[in-house]
Amino acid sequence: MKKNLLLLAAALGIATASYAQTSYGLKGGVTFPKLSLTGGSMSYTSDAATGFYLTGYADVPVASNFSFQPGISLQNKGGKFTTDEYIDFETDATSGTVNLMYIEVPLNFVYNIPAGPGNVFLGAGPYAAYGVSVKAKTGSLSESGSFNEMDLNAFDAGVNFLGGYRLSNGFLINAGYGLGLANMLKDVEGDVAMKNKVFSVGIGFQF
Repeated sequence: MKKNLLLLAAALGIATASYAQTSYGLKGGVTFPKLSLTGGSMSYTSDAATGFYLTGYADVPVASNFSFQPGISLQNKGGKFTTDEYIDFETDATSGTVNLMYIEVPLNFVYNIPAGPGNVFLGAGPYAAYGVSVKAKTGSLSESGSFNEMDLNAFDAGVNFLGGYRLSNGFLINAGYGLGLANMLKDVEGDVAMKNKVFSVGIGFQF
């Protein structure tokens, strides 16, 4: 009887330890950000620009196949416009880009589905971000500065969605979508708002 109790206690201890075991990961890749502008009857979404992201995260098991993934990320956001209407340059260029650099803290909840030699993972969660630099370019002209200097709100927040496949050796491929909910524009009248939208793809490794 005592032996059985000891075996049961050992099994429970091993199971608890396995759930409590935190792993860490690093992933990076390409972003395809857009900016959406809305207000009244107006609705405009920019073309996608091209940027990058680099994210470090922890993977904390919370239940069978479920984990919590807090992280910190360097994120390229922005957009490409087909006219210079939204960029303050005196130029004849017909297109322009806005490059926004953020430090972002994602808080994702992830579900892992065993499949073949690894796991399919799907997740979502909120994020908060702070903008550290802005660069706008139209034709041969460019301007850079802080969010405040560009009359933009530095704080951003929204929801992330992610999915991918992770091999048993830790290598992973992933895709994600970030939906910004915070208005980037300062001192605007009415319901005019500009928000971030970011699609990303990348690779990584979880240790």
